[in-house]
Amino acid sequence: MKKVSLKTFGPVDERALGQLEKCTRMGGHAVLCADHHPGYSQPIGGAVAYKSHISVSGVGYDIACGNKAVLTDAKVGDFDVAKVMDDIVRLIGFGVGRPNPVPVEHEVFDHIARAEFEPQRKLLDLARQQLGTVGSGNHYVDIFADEQDRIWVGVHFGSRGFGHRTASGFLALAKGKAFDEKAPEGEMDSPPVLLGLETEIGQDYIAAMNLAGEYAYAGRDAVCAKVVEILGAKVEASIHNHHNFAWKETHFGEEFWVVRKGCTPAFPGQQGFVGATMGSISVILEGVESEASREGLYSTVHGAGRIMSRTQAAGKQKWVKGRPTRVSKGLIDWDQAQADLAEKGIELRGGGADEAPGVYKQLDEVLGYHEGTINVLHRLRPLGVAMAGADVWDPYKD
Repeated sequence: MKKVSLKTFGPVDERALGQLEKCTRMGGHAVLCADHHPGYSQPIGGAVAYKSHISVSGVGYDIACGNKAVLTDAKVGDFDVAKVMDDIVRLIGFGVGRPNPVPVEHEVFDHIARAEFEPQRKLLDLARQQLGTVGSGNHYVDIFADEQDRIWVGVHFGSRGFGHRTASGFLALAKGKAFDEKAPEGEMDSPPVLLGLETEIGQDYIAAMNLAGEYAYAGRDAVCAKVVEILGAKVEASIHNHHNFAWKETHFGEEFWVVRKGCTPAFPGQQGFVGATMGSISVILEGVESEASREGLYSTVHGAGRIMSRTQAAGKQKWVKGRPTRVSKGLIDWDQAQADLAEKGIELRGGGADEAPGVYKQLDEVLGYHEGTINVLHRLRPLGVAMAGADVWDPYKD
């Protein structure tokens, strides 16, 4: 039996724990952060350290999904929040398959055109169309104010269609199909799809994943730059992390590939931006050295963590000709949720019941379970929130 260590933070969801235990059957170390909940094969909020494998299902479909926060030189009162939010949704694409209203040029396109893993080269046109767009689900562009009324821009999204096609292609390859063939999806609680590090496909995946990571970084950079331009501001500082990715790291004196799904790397002194909900405080934090940090593979939360599924929150919907029709009622009163946000002075654009504040845990409580592993540097209150609307169909919501 291979040696396994498993560290948990906060109350444990048994289904998520079961998923993580399946991921550790090859040995190694694993973590459940306090915002965890079940995901596809590997729980969201889970990290697994593999000695000789990398996990395609662990990184997931949205390769290199992550957060970026930018501190600007703007202050509260320097601009009209409502107008800025209108401009954001006008100038930045939200939703599945949406092209950028204003195409962006970036050196990452040259890297895709010469991709080490050749099938990615065929995704160049898709990558060009979508760079600088945000997608849907829980992805967002927010305007925040900190304790000194300084304005921050915060974004959350990943590698868009380029990353999704890359992930689905490798899942197909792992099942003996061609990269561009569709492979049947496993159940939520399926065992992880692992590739040996010494195999050609394993090395191909690492190269392809890293390129998707570069693309995701370029996209978040582009969106933040556009929002800063809309604000008429300058950038003072920025914080940028993936949370759906795999890194080669040293833990307990040994090298591992650490696959983090929905959790943020937080090595001592490393800063991260963690978003809460559209109606509550988000934070800038940094990792600290401690025994719990080491046991947790220097990982922390990437958000507040869901307590309701999308169906529980919004009810069942049937899509007819690209439009949603309600089949059953959910637990969230979306009209009331929007009224509550308006009462707080938060300018909301888009969103839906499945992303309402009541769907999530309280971020402060979640962070409390990680006490001793992180320090909170700034608390950010939302002024404006932009997301894809509930009428945007997304088959890939997490």
